[in-house]
Amino acid sequence: MTFRNRLRLFAVSGLALFTVSASLPPAAASGSPEARHPSGGGLSATIRYTEYGIPHIVAKDYANLGFGTGWAQAADQVCTLADGFVTVRGERSRFFGPDAAPDGSLSSAAKNLSSDLYFRGVRDSGTVEKLLTVPAPAGPSREAKESMRGFAAGYNAWLRQNRSRITDPACRSAAWVRPVTTLDVAVRGFALAVLGGQGRGIDGITAAQPPTAAPPAAGVTPKEAAAAAQRLLSAENADMGSNAVAFRGSTTANGRGLLLGNPHYPWDGGRRFWQSQQTIPGELNVAGGSLLGSTTVSIGHNADVAWSHTVATGVPVNLHQLTLDPADPTVHLVDGKPERMTRRTVTVPVKGAAPVTRTQWWTRYGPVVTSFGATLPLPWTATTAYALNDPNATNLRSADTSLGFSKARSTTGIQRALDRSQGLPWVNTVAADRSGNSFFSQSQVLPRITDELAARCSTPLGQATYPSAGLAVLDGSTSACALGSDRDAVQPGIFGPGRMPTLKNAPYAENSNDSAWLTNAGRPLTGYERVFGTIATQRSIRTRGAIEDVAAMAERGRLRVGDLERQQFANRAPAGDLVAADVAKWCAALPGGTAVGGDGAAVDVSAACPVLRRWDRSVDSGSRGALLFDRFWRRATAGVPVAELWTVPFDAADPVRTPRGLDTAAPGLGRALADTVAELRAAGIALDAPLGRHQFVVRNGKRVPVGGGTESLGVWNKIEPVWNPAAGGYTEVSAGSSYIQAVGWDDTRCPVARTLLTYSQSSNPGSPHHSDQTRLFSGERWVTSRFCEKDIARSPQLRVVRVHERR
Repeated sequence: MTFRNRLRLFAVSGLALFTVSASLPPAAASGSPEARHPSGGGLSATIRYTEYGIPHIVAKDYANLGFGTGWAQAADQVCTLADGFVTVRGERSRFFGPDAAPDGSLSSAAKNLSSDLYFRGVRDSGTVEKLLTVPAPAGPSREAKESMRGFAAGYNAWLRQNRSRITDPACRSAAWVRPVTTLDVAVRGFALAVLGGQGRGIDGITAAQPPTAAPPAAGVTPKEAAAAAQRLLSAENADMGSNAVAFRGSTTANGRGLLLGNPHYPWDGGRRFWQSQQTIPGELNVAGGSLLGSTTVSIGHNADVAWSHTVATGVPVNLHQLTLDPADPTVHLVDGKPERMTRRTVTVPVKGAAPVTRTQWWTRYGPVVTSFGATLPLPWTATTAYALNDPNATNLRSADTSLGFSKARSTTGIQRALDRSQGLPWVNTVAADRSGNSFFSQSQVLPRITDELAARCSTPLGQATYPSAGLAVLDGSTSACALGSDRDAVQPGIFGPGRMPTLKNAPYAENSNDSAWLTNAGRPLTGYERVFGTIATQRSIRTRGAIEDVAAMAERGRLRVGDLERQQFANRAPAGDLVAADVAKWCAALPGGTAVGGDGAAVDVSAACPVLRRWDRSVDSGSRGALLFDRFWRRATAGVPVAELWTVPFDAADPVRTPRGLDTAAPGLGRALADTVAELRAAGIALDAPLGRHQFVVRNGKRVPVGGGTESLGVWNKIEPVWNPAAGGYTEVSAGSSYIQAVGWDDTRCPVARTLLTYSQSSNPGSPHHSDQTRLFSGERWVTSRFCEKDIARSPQLRVVRVHERR
């Protein structure tokens, strides 16, 4: 259907076309032509809104599609977007003060000042401008750059039209809500790319200074470093995760593929998803969720293929230990020859105070760091320093990977897009298509750390951190320890597509943030390097529960989209199936019905025993006993070492069923139960209260019950709620199920798709789409995707808006 015929369809449906015109805002700053005219000119798009405020954006090319996307995202999320643009400009200290904490969406910086020093350094060095000039496929394509240009224009056009009508209290009348440039959009993409690398090391990058006469800060032993790296890189401690499963046609009712995607992301801030459909007639037609500020669909489907992502176990960085010149700690030696570090002097404006100027130090490997994350110190001494290598700091290709997915017609097309652009920094890909194919690949940008290289070149620190956590620390004093290149890699120093763990056309392909090893329990993946993840090691309870569920589904066969919907909201707690009966029996046998709490006081826990026995092992809103078990199990797993928790240890030959058998003799269990019962009683919460009465979010003053459960319970429908007993229990969700999609196909050209954006489209409490899908999530209901033209036209809430800019 041509673009003109699409517009004719709108007229035939009897709908008035409401036109919104927007003039360009005045330039935010002088300088380049783009800074003087940040929106470009003459762009337009047609946006059709259906139920729940989902926009279907139609445009004639990529710049105009970006325009419509930027306009529509601003309409829903202007405050969150504007806050992120303040971050990537290095202006948080100017507007919010240097000591306040960023929201954590675009880096792990502890304070605004360190965030600003880093992003100002990125700006001052021209890092992203240089990446924008790299020819594709190593750099972004023309289509990707045009989408960025259009996004900036659309955001600015909406802002010009609606600035005085912003009602969201988060940024109403705020001076920091300003027009943006293409570079701002590109730097935001860069920030997401380095989130697991330089983004994790920002505090260490910006604090790194040569040693003085004062003794350096104490380091850690290799054993302590290994434990710190494990904690830092563990999926259990991350604010992002995910489940996804693809089923092959041999398991489905009609021989076509099925995909269920359940990404776990923050519910607030700049890493929220936003839902849309993007269409360039004859070129692209895709629907799904985009990370805020992204110009493309991140997770979604088109007429023929659907895909989702899960956060991968690959470690996207490594460290190089530098040997310093004894006469000058800003000079390091490579093959005995001195190399002077590069100074980057960065100045940050500060609210109510003089600007702050600091120096950063860079090497051939990357920036010098004095810590990685909050718990791994890396002291810069007179003899030694550490440099952080992040290959994603030269990766601006993720938009092209997403565009490749959007235009793919099969899982083969998905793999071709991964191989061509190699742009995904920290996720796996799971996909299915209408022909019945299933697909998994851990295709991510990783430093080319082979096990052989790590064995030959690891320093004593690396000999501890690489086996335990996959974080290599290499000898930076010799070129013999350089990373090297794969012939099929688009950039030096990374693995090429031929090295990626990949599984094609298994009955099911599933990932829940463990390594690729048990993507399918019947066809384990092996042979990959440690930097990708572990092989034959203990899986999380969530992975074990997911494999049990999807393997049983595949074995049962005749699957339909409805089966995916039921899996999403089954809310089975695998940890409960493993231990709840044992806990209830042990509880009932406690002498005198008491256990001793952490404060040494005896607590009558007898009333908890029948509650745990009767609990249905689920975390539905109506489940009685779920909250009691949740609070107990959190304490038990935190306070009892894994080696003491189970009677049957992990067995690599039986990885889904082990470890098992709760060791009720473990001394920490009694303390965990006593403290849980005391906590709930002190909060006035009945031990058998329905979960939804005390696990909820508040939207516009009303409680919305939320089902699902935390990581340690192993629930597919994962949520990480915020405990506030004084306010009633779990009163908010920090992260968890976000943009969910269940997709299949029938014999028509329209995919059979159900979607759900758990936290809804808008952060603005005044928006009608602030909590409408959240209420659906609470009721375990879905949105039926309106992908085809006939379905869009039939929407009872269809509203058509043509947006354009005026020169």
